[in-house]
Amino acid sequence: MRTTRRTFLQASLAVAASLPGTLRAQQGQPVRRAIPSTREEIPVIGLGTWITFNVGEDAALKDECAAVIAAFFEAGGRVIDSSPMYGSSQPVVGYGLQKLGRPPALFAADKVWTSSASAGPAQIEQSRRFWGVPKFDLLQVHNLLTWKPHLQTLFQMKAAGTVRYVGITTSEGRRHDLLEQIMRSEPIDFVQFSYNVVDREAEARLLPLAAERGIAVIINRPFRQGALIERLKREQLPEWAAETGASSWAQLMLKFILAHPAVTVTIPATTRVDHVRENLAAATGPLPDAAMRQRISAHVKAL
Repeated sequence: MRTTRRTFLQASLAVAASLPGTLRAQQGQPVRRAIPSTREEIPVIGLGTWITFNVGEDAALKDECAAVIAAFFEAGGRVIDSSPMYGSSQPVVGYGLQKLGRPPALFAADKVWTSSASAGPAQIEQSRRFWGVPKFDLLQVHNLLTWKPHLQTLFQMKAAGTVRYVGITTSEGRRHDLLEQIMRSEPIDFVQFSYNVVDREAEARLLPLAAERGIAVIINRPFRQGALIERLKREQLPEWAAETGASSWAQLMLKFILAHPAVTVTIPATTRVDHVRENLAAATGPLPDAAMRQRISAHVKAL
């Protein structure tokens, strides 16, 4: 399994090296990349729910979140990511999915997040009920918490057919050494960590290792929880950004991330329909080559 996965991704990276930013697209749909362990293709822009979907029982805000989910699917999105850590986000996702008639395109990604190893299965089942799905496509150990026993639970679920993929996550650059050890030693399908034009530590080891090991990569905090876009919106988008097909800072920042061939999907979070459409539109047109990525990075650093 490992040899096949590694060989497949090495071939993909060889193509990407000769054609920078190459992605697969269908007409009218966002471009997609393959999950190395199965070659199943998913759109490269997903939907995060941290903070944005934690709206409690506020009916108007729940309907706003449902509208975001609707726009996400209308634009060709599939991957929605949540966690028990995210307050009411899981039941709000479930509310939106129910309102939309449970779109069959959904790729449901959630996490286990508890210090108790024995409490993991019950938490996962509660999460599944919140979403209202028959099973999750991807389950991840959130922020490496009690990771050894939780990973074993997830591997057992995968063997039983009650989850399709297994992964592990961290964020904000934390515990990359441990994450690297797990990536080297465990047969995980996905890894999730932070990466953006400012936070580039993952380029040194994690992204190359994911490519070597045939592990799909989910990128969180592409906008630094909105702080990066808030800072950049005071600046004029450079004219040369049009060379990448970007018409906004958000699209340029997403294209910078997606131009790395080891990235499978990134999961920006939003409360606005126009923003989710803008994000999905970043998965169209050309992507920056190495020289353009350097130009983007240097420009943002200088601002």
